[in-house]
Amino acid sequence: MRIGMIGLGRMGMNMARRLLRAGHQVVAFNRTPERTREIAAEGAEAACTVAELVEKLTPPRVVWLMLPAGAATEDQLGAVATLLAAGDLVVEGGNSLYKDDIRRAGELAGRGIGYVDAGVSGGIWGLANGYCTMVGGEPEAVARIEPILRDLAPEGGVLHCGPVGAGHFVKMIHNGIEYGMMQAYGEGLAILEASPYGTGIDYGQLARLWNRGSVIRSWLLELLESAFAADPRLTSIEGYVEDSGEGRWTVQQAVETGVSAPVLAAALFRRFESRTPNAFENRVLAALRREFGGHAVKNAVSGGEK
Repeated sequence: MRIGMIGLGRMGMNMARRLLRAGHQVVAFNRTPERTREIAAEGAEAACTVAELVEKLTPPRVVWLMLPAGAATEDQLGAVATLLAAGDLVVEGGNSLYKDDIRRAGELAGRGIGYVDAGVSGGIWGLANGYCTMVGGEPEAVARIEPILRDLAPEGGVLHCGPVGAGHFVKMIHNGIEYGMMQAYGEGLAILEASPYGTGIDYGQLARLWNRGSVIRSWLLELLESAFAADPRLTSIEGYVEDSGEGRWTVQQAVETGVSAPVLAAALFRRFESRTPNAFENRVLAALRREFGGHAVKNAVSGGEK
């Protein structure tokens, strides 16, 4: 199958590689041309502009966008939409908000252009292991790209979740759950580290042990095993944790639908806390304890008590 790929970042580049290895024809464009030249050396056709990418595709065209959510996706989608024609199909594979998918699909439908949203999970390991893909769109549109979806995913790794928006909605919930799982591992290991037994535990071996038949086994533990093998106490890493946006959207969705999700909300808020050393709210707590109970507080300059 012939497909245009816009966006050759950590996910898009390896997805293009996986498609090439499966025998598909990929026309590739990236904002920075070095990435385009790199994939062209591996068998893709390079496009220097979005217009050139569209010209190199045979109608009815399929264009897959693999870009960061927000302005980058909106800008490139707007550019490519002006070049496409009725019967063409856009696949949005980034981590977009599902409400944006519904709006975009409506706008493109007025011009006869189809739209599919694909929530993709697999990270940097997807090239070798395949990409778990959650898809939203009209059945005919999804069926049209079935060869692409099949070859991107491992066996059983694709699900048509429903109409436009459903793929990114399910991926949003997936990432919200991921936040909670990661936070649980972090908190549990922190309790171990602070205990009398912490100094005697090899956390890489522990992660491997827990993946041998325990009820908390997971791929995340495999990744932790690798991380601890390289840095046994993670001393080279600062405890600053970003969020991609989908954790926020999951919590917002919980509020909108009145669903209790305290674990996912707490995991998201903990990420916010990680970015603020000596956070103001913690200083407020310390000041209140000093005022009502005469408790000592740490001096912000010396670190000593006063």
